[in-house]
Amino acid sequence: MKHLFAVELGDDGALLGPLEPWRAEEFLAHIERGREHIGRYIGLPDLVTDLESGRAFLRSYADKAAADTGRLYGIWLDGLLVGGVLFRTMDVPRGIAEAGCWLEPAAVGRGLITRAVRVIIDWAVEERGIHRVEWWAAADNTASVAVARRLGMTREGVLREHYPHRGRRLDMEIWSVLAPEWRAAR
Repeated sequence: MKHLFAVELGDDGALLGPLEPWRAEEFLAHIERGREHIGRYIGLPDLVTDLESGRAFLRSYADKAAADTGRLYGIWLDGLLVGGVLFRTMDVPRGIAEAGCWLEPAAVGRGLITRAVRVIIDWAVEERGIHRVEWWAAADNTASVAVARRLGMTREGVLREHYPHRGRRLDMEIWSVLAPEWRAAR
């Protein structure tokens, strides 16, 4: 599959590119493959249950991109959509963005999320002037916490029982990296 606007994430065939509403069928198929795995800590699979809800989710991020308040990117491995990274929120005037991710099980353990988030943080800091990038992760989500550590983020604290998810309340860790720290680490 060709991508007009894509960034290679290494030499393993992984690509990062915009995840747009016209990809709703591909997006839904991806969510179906990873529904239980993805849904352990985030609500995305509970929002995307059919083609129309998938299209609506993608459209909401197209609207955020147009308003400059968020971004959504897919990760493709050998032409197959296997995950995504996003700026769930972007407040450009205040210089704050919250990054996030998800991945289906077949793509776990390859460093795809860390590589993709590096690309979007570089863009946010260098092109958009974002000063602070946040990473919120369920405290039990060891993979997400490990990504924050690999990115050189600082753990700022825990919001106890903050996120209601599938009948329980999850503790959320807040991690961040500031633009000067990001540049110094590169």
